[in-house]
Amino acid sequence: MRDYYEILGVERDASADVLKKAYRALALKYHPDRSPDDADAETKFKEGSEAYEVLSNPDKRARYDRFGHAGVRGAGQGAPQDFSAIFDQFRDIFGAQGGSGSVFDDLFGGGRQTRGVRRGRPGSDLRIKLPLALEEIAEGVEKKVRVRKFVGCGTCDGAGAEGGAAGYDACATCGGAGEVRQVTRSLLGQFMSVQACPTCGGEGRIVKKPCRACAGEGRLRGEEEIAINVPPGVLEGHYLTLRGAGNAGQRGGEAGDLRVEIEEVPHAHLTREGLDLYHDLYLSMPDALLGTEVDVPTLDGHSTVRIDAGTQSGKTLRMRGRGLPDIGSGGRQKGDQMVRLHVWTPARLTAEEQALAERLRASPSFQHRPVHTGGNASRSFFSKVKDAFTKDA
Repeated sequence: MRDYYEILGVERDASADVLKKAYRALALKYHPDRSPDDADAETKFKEGSEAYEVLSNPDKRARYDRFGHAGVRGAGQGAPQDFSAIFDQFRDIFGAQGGSGSVFDDLFGGGRQTRGVRRGRPGSDLRIKLPLALEEIAEGVEKKVRVRKFVGCGTCDGAGAEGGAAGYDACATCGGAGEVRQVTRSLLGQFMSVQACPTCGGEGRIVKKPCRACAGEGRLRGEEEIAINVPPGVLEGHYLTLRGAGNAGQRGGEAGDLRVEIEEVPHAHLTREGLDLYHDLYLSMPDALLGTEVDVPTLDGHSTVRIDAGTQSGKTLRMRGRGLPDIGSGGRQKGDQMVRLHVWTPARLTAEEQALAERLRASPSFQHRPVHTGGNASRSFFSKVKDAFTKDA
């Protein structure tokens, strides 16, 4: 006879929780229903059940620790085991606690209590895309959309039978339980399998007279207007889930969910990078040379930015707090709007403009001069980049 601790793969000072986890893993692995033709699996399952039956009982475990198998003779040894009894004794291992629907129910065929009658069949989930402008994303918005889907039948109130819920009879096959059970016996004891009733599909009831409007489905194809509250700062590809807003279930079954995917509509003047917005501003050469003030588009209208004389192409101005809100901060933190400056060079010149350009090219101010670093090239270079790259507008 193998040592019980060895069978469960635990140390001799293992706690009750460790014993439960070890036996659960062993039972799930070697239960005969999973390997009906594997005699070795049956043996290991039986050994594990015996081991846990002893070690989970403090008195039996104390006797086993002191006297070995002789101290617990008859307490799990020698006689064939009735596995329905094992089920009742150990269902707490699998989280049932006298309830139903546990892993143990699924593996061992259920306990002595019903798992409950399933009323109707659940509806499926739906998914739609919701286009949003950047202005809507910035402020948050409530959008109302019409969704084509299954809706509950108004004639029978979703019951699927004339007369509503009163239009049903209990299923004669399962007696209204929604499930049928079969007991089989083997050398190891008796096993109970539980399956959904084939007559009523697990509902426990039969429609006496189907509703004419929905043909007994309890639902019809239709359309529903749904309000969607979008918080500020959502991102492209974000999902909002509306519980119960999907397809209606059959014959009173639970409705599915509606999954709303956010889709950003491209803005005419702004592009998004995270929380920041970018606008490309094109300047004429005289404006870049002499400086000017220019109106730039923003999410709430326009704002004036000042262009310094001698501005270089590629410079970026920062408009702090004019970007999009951070959804994680409840809108309190916002990104910036960046204005990228581009000096536009005309492709064609008139004769007069060309003559003027020739005079400007000969002017000393238009001669390119290398920047003197003063012996510290690295510092001057990075200082120049930092100064030229961004400036608050």
